Amino acid sequence: MDVDISRIQLLTQSLAQRADASVVAKVLSDCDLSQADIEPPATHYSAHQEALFVRHACDELDDITFGARAGLEFSSSSSITAYISKYSRDLRQVMENTTRFHGIIDPALAFSLRVSGNSASLEADWKDPGFSRYHRRTEFMLFAAIARMRALTQQKLNPIEIRFQHDVGQHADTFQKIGGFPVSFGTERLEIILSLPSLEIQIPTYDLSLRAHLLEYCERLLAERRSPKQKTRSQIEGLITRSMPGGIVQADEAAAQLGLSTRTLARRLTDEGTSYREVVEDLRCDLAQTFIKNGMNLTEISYSLGYSDQAAFSTAFKRWTGQAPSAFRKRVSHPLSQG
Repeated sequence: MDVDISRIQLLTQSLAQRADASVVAKVLSDCDLSQADIEPPATHYSAHQEALFVRHACDELDDITFGARAGLEFSSSSSITAYISKYSRDLRQVMENTTRFHGIIDPALAFSLRVSGNSASLEADWKDPGFSRYHRRTEFMLFAAIARMRALTQQKLNPIEIRFQHDVGQHADTFQKIGGFPVSFGTERLEIILSLPSLEIQIPTYDLSLRAHLLEYCERLLAERRSPKQKTRSQIEGLITRSMPGGIVQADEAAAQLGLSTRTLARRLTDEGTSYREVVEDLRCDLAQTFIKNGMNLTEISYSLGYSDQAAFSTAFKRWTGQAPSAFRKRVSHPLSQG
């Protein structure tokens, strides 16, 4: 699952402004990338590598807001959908383009435009639920969407609100200060709320003939494109994530929701080199570390991940990482690299 190379180029430049070359090289290496991999003639790279890059960059900088800050610097893109937006009439057409064609450039995420009596919502939905665990990439993408709207309209456009489904604890106010507009966490939907008048803002680079040509090309791409087949693991991760907070869907329930027998589900996971228990444990471990970095307290984390109490969660965390949650929190709050 690949995305446009311009995004990793921006992220690398943004990290280089905040850290020395050795840090940039380390983060790239941690994502199995090199500088040569993201330079011309490269045009695409893995969405998973992008998610890891944002995560590792935040860890190296000890700043969970790096993705959001970098997103606001994202003014241009070389993707086909970016060019359609550039030649659109107004922001409404840009949103409609995003709804229809975004899957061409990022198959993991789909958008839909909902217009009500007093506002509009650009709502995001995970086509590959496995990516929902990457909170820093999610923040990067939605803040980048605002930056693109500003670049296209050539106005300091602010949404009514951005809403994220994950929680960032004590850091919520920092994200709001970065954006200069309301940012909410722990919400029901992942979405950008816009005023109705903002949809009518004209795009200065509008070109009817160029847009028509590009639309025709994109329609052909859609017709020829096959949706990537989701791995069973990703489907399971989506079911588990949606069962949170407070519960973890069991294997027999997951199999039923996927229209499979428990035995067939187990066999498919075995073919992918894993098991239901391993998927659950891996997701819990990954989210636990993210939640701690987000500033959530251990009681909240224990409940969110479906543990009966904090002691049970702490025992599991120590088994995964070799240290207690409190020790991990202290380490990530005071990185060894900073002396």
